[in-house]
This record gives sequence, structure tokens and C-alpha cells, in this order.
Amino acid sequence: MRHSIIFLTLVLLSSCLRLDDNLYNSDNTISEYKFDNYEGEVDFVLDTSYKIPENKFLMFTLTSDDEGDKAEIYAVYLGDTSTISEDTVIMYCHGNKDHMDFYWQRAKLLANVGGNCHYGVMMIDYRGFGLSEGVTTESGLYADVNVSLNWLKNKGLTNDRLVIYGFSLGSAPATEMSAENYSMKPSKLILESPFASAEVMVHDASSLAIPSSYFTNLKIDNAEKIKKVNQPFLWIHGVNDAFLAMETHGEIIYKNYNGEYSEAVRVDGADHGDVPNTMGFVEYMTVIDNFIKK
Repeated sequence: MRHSIIFLTLVLLSSCLRLDDNLYNSDNTISEYKFDNYEGEVDFVLDTSYKIPENKFLMFTLTSDDEGDKAEIYAVYLGDTSTISEDTVIMYCHGNKDHMDFYWQRAKLLANVGGNCHYGVMMIDYRGFGLSEGVTTESGLYADVNVSLNWLKNKGLTNDRLVIYGFSLGSAPATEMSAENYSMKPSKLILESPFASAEVMVHDASSLAIPSSYFTNLKIDNAEKIKKVNQPFLWIHGVNDAFLAMETHGEIIYKNYNGEYSEAVRVDGADHGDVPNTMGFVEYMTVIDNFIKK
């Protein structure tokens, strides 16, 4: 009987949350990035007024080293790379679905906060996502974001002008970089639709008190890690999030934050992937801009 319950739960998890392999989406193969020309599924599409000028877009690769496990990962920077030493930059950590093409509209939206390319925006595909090499692991996730921060640091960016933004799965590296000592320490943390921990996610999906170790070796615990974050913190979550329920994920993280300043934006009617368009793009950008300027 016990084995039957575990089997049924595994089926539920794999179909609903895709926790295997280790929460990361394993079916996201592409041969090239298309960005504005991408025709696959996306959460929303911006009109041409949000277009990024060609001279404000750079795609490049970085070599990420996770304790000797090296991988070439792909990155994009939206903004003027020659003025990174003077600009405020948003490091955007995307979710577990697909690759940068899927999140391109979100990156463009952030690049239009305060005006077109007012803030720089950096986004990467973690190892195993898109064209980035390697197999995704939790430690590799952190190494990939860390090498990106080091690139920004080498361009002259300082901690006080770095904002890190984590969406869904991206809440893990964003919180980790804010709490611990890596290449840079972000001055502000933004989390959209974050998950509390791998264990809570398993329990939400199964409705059974079965340890998360039955299904995944993830150790991510954002709800605990947030206790070490002192920087200003903005949390945004859809009230109707059916993937990462606001009450069991975002609310717990927000409650556990003990830092200097926090804001909560609970978006009525929004599911997991449609917070910006449910809020309205102008309102969403205003909230982000006001928080960064505080």
C-alpha cells in the first residue's frame, strides 16, 4: 500500500510540478535564440513601444565553474554596456520553464522600468537551459548566477547599484546571492511568485506528509534563507497562483523576512505567470521603479 501511494504521488508531481529532474525543466532544447521573433508559448507579448534598440542589446557567453564542473552559459544584457559602472542594473533570474526566449518579454519589461533602458538588465540561461551547456544542479544554479554577477562587477558595477530579481525558481539564486557572500551583494531583493522550499512544494502537490527526499534532492529553503537577508525586499505574488500558492509559499517567505524594509504586493486575480499583465504593465513598472528608488 505504501509503495502504491508513493507511485501515485510521483505521477502527480511529474505531471503537475515537473519536480524531476530536481525541479528543473528537462525538455527545453533549442537550436538558436530568437527573442522578438520567438513564436513559442509566452505569458504575454509587449507592443513595439517596449522594443530594445539593437545598440542596447548584447548576447554573449560566460564560463561558469561549479567546483571544477565548468559549463558555457548564455547571457544577454539589455542596456549600454559602456555605462554599467554608472548605471543601476537588475539581475533577472528566470523560472524553471524553457529558456531565455520564453522570458524575453519579462526582461524587456524590466528594461523599460523608468524609461527605455533606464536600468540595465542582465539575464542568463542556467546550465542545462536553452543553449547553455551542462546539467542543472542547485550548486550549478548558484555558480551560474554568481559568474554573471562577477561579469557585472568587472564592468564596474558596485553593490549599491545592483538589484536582484527572482521569479519562481529564480527566487532561489536571488535569495541566496542576497543572503550569502558571493561576487557581489545586491542592494535590493525582488521576488515574484517565489517558492518557500522544496519540501513545501512536495507537500502542496501530494497532500501527504511524505519527506521531500523521496522525490528530489533539492535543499533549497527560501523561507529559511530569507531570515539572513537584510537588504530592502519587495515581494509580489498572484492571489490565484495555482502553481506556488501564495499562502503556503510567498506569505511564509514574507513573514520570515527580518530586514530593514519590505513591501508586499498581492495581485488579485493573478495566476503564477500573469502577475505583470494582471497588474497592468504601467502599474507593475511603477511599483518596481518606486522600490528601486527608495
